[in-house]
Formats: sequence, C-alpha cells, structure tokens
Amino acid sequence: MNVGDKMAEFEFADHKDLPRIVEIYNQAIPGRLATADTEPITVASREKWFQEFNHDHYPIWVIKVNHQIVGWISLEAFYGRPAYGKTAEISIYFANDYHHHGLGQQALQFVEAQLPKLKINTIVAFIFSHNIPSQGLFKKNGFAKWAHLPDVAVMDDKLYSVDILGKKY
Repeated sequence: MNVGDKMAEFEFADHKDLPRIVEIYNQAIPGRLATADTEPITVASREKWFQEFNHDHYPIWVIKVNHQIVGWISLEAFYGRPAYGKTAEISIYFANDYHHHGLGQQALQFVEAQLPKLKINTIVAFIFSHNIPSQGLFKKNGFAKWAHLPDVAVMDDKLYSVDILGKKY
C-alpha cells in the first residue's frame, strides 16, 4: 500500500476503535519486532487497558489515512508511581500495509506537539534491539539509548534484548 504524500490524521481513540486497535496490534505479533506478546490478544482482554487512557494526560490516538484507521499511538504512565507523572511510555503500531511510508515520523511529530498540554516532559520507548526500523526512527528524532536489557525476552526459543530509548522535552 503506497500512501504517497498523504498526511496522517490523528484523533483520540474511541471505544468503537478498540477492535481495529487490537487487529493492528495482533498483526505485529508474528514479526517478533514490536511486541513481546507471542499469541494474538482479544478485544475483551484489552478493555481495562483501553479504559485507563484519558485525553488529558495519557491518551491513545488512532492514525488515519483516507479516513481509515491504519495505526495507533499511545502514551501510558511510566512505572505507575506518582513521581513519574511527567514521564510517559510511547507505543506506535501500524497495520502491515502501512509500514515504511513515513507515518511513524508524522506520528512522533504529532505527539511531540501534544506534550506541553499533556504536561509530559519525558518520553521513553521500549524497543527490541533487533527492531532496526523503530530504533532508527526514534534516534533520528533525538531519542538516545538510556538502557540495554540483554536477553530479557524469549520468543520461539530465542533470546531477545530490549533497549530503552528516551528523550527529554
């Protein structure tokens, strides 16, 4: 799928978007690049997770091209303690047909523009060390490797490392 010069549109996710969010997430599982889940998840299993997002501080947005949801991006609480309230963990997922079309760049730029009103000044991203495209996207946007967790994930009887990339705003 070639999105050409299309600009992505970003909207707060609505509960009716949850099935598509889960569908896109599940597309990432077999590639072993973007998530440590090893089996598809269900919409029901994501209900509580979805309800924890709010527009004022830790939102989830859908990413649309031609009015169709092609991805999503979220900011979640980091470590769940009050002292980390100005830090968020970022996640970005795209439907398989929409990888490598510049949408990740648009998504990061969009999120960065939202940070002042969300009162967030630090973003962290947990990215598999072997996920070269995501590592490149974040580093190109000023994220630095703040930590390396060697061989912490096991998928298909193989060990995988995770890097924590971060950026202060």
